[in-house]
Amino acid sequence: MSTLLITHPAGLGHDMGPGHPERPDRLRVIERVLEMERFQPLLRDQAPEGTDEQILRVHPDVYLKSLREASPAEGLVRLDADTVMCPKSLDAAIRAVGGACLAVDEVMTRLVANAFVAMRPPGHHAERATPMGFCFFNNAAVAARHAQAVHGAGRVAIIDFDVHHGNGTQDIFWSDPSVMYCSTHEMPLYPGTGAKTETGAHDTMVNAPLAAGDGSEQFKEAFSSVILPRLHDFAPDLVIISAGFDAHRRDPLANINCVETDYAWVTEKLMEVANRHAGGRVVSLLEGGYDLQGLSSSVAMHVVTLMGA
Repeated sequence: MSTLLITHPAGLGHDMGPGHPERPDRLRVIERVLEMERFQPLLRDQAPEGTDEQILRVHPDVYLKSLREASPAEGLVRLDADTVMCPKSLDAAIRAVGGACLAVDEVMTRLVANAFVAMRPPGHHAERATPMGFCFFNNAAVAARHAQAVHGAGRVAIIDFDVHHGNGTQDIFWSDPSVMYCSTHEMPLYPGTGAKTETGAHDTMVNAPLAAGDGSEQFKEAFSSVILPRLHDFAPDLVIISAGFDAHRRDPLANINCVETDYAWVTEKLMEVANRHAGGRVVSLLEGGYDLQGLSSSVAMHVVTLMGA
């Protein structure tokens, strides 16, 4: 079976204004690197529009309506200090949801071995009814609920190696024993959550914070000693990766010194979890990564590792 790449030109239409780090060029450099010859075996598909039903498994109807009402006909609308809508933002966000759910469908029905969804905006900061941190809908959470509702997945693990803690994902699943959320992230750093003591109502929130200046050794230790043992104990039916690449040493928004090979290593380790417990099922969703060179080279390592399944 092959690796599926899902993307859509709508991801380029979302533009939060000059100088914003979460910019369309992020997707352009990913698309460019994944056109290289070694990625020709990838299966490719376009992200469909997500449905209200998919979104409403995570976000309340009043929230979805509020985003539709806020969507501008022209210009920009600021939802918070960091999160801005342009006329094409909502379409991009809805297709990011649709791409995540399509990836789940293809992986859960074993049409592909695994999938990477290269869409923006990202999602892991979006809480149930609050957009924040460049995020509108929580794509990973929607994907997890879709796997449970449509494909009967009992336990879903979401592993987040973005340098910023996924406060939204943690908030959504805090009281749900069927979803484990695991995160490495720099702390202290935006959004201020993710302490080791934040373990959830059922001890299914697993936070392994890193300190500014940490690098490959500390990143791998956090996974090896904290996250991977908990994932094996949890034995998920599906592994979802919140794949942020802003812990790269070049990234301007953080101070962790990971390199491209660290993303190959962690991808391989998460694939081992999936192979042991979930029939190899892995869905990876793009989150952050704001240095274009670091982002494209790290995504390349991540995807080529997925292709080795």
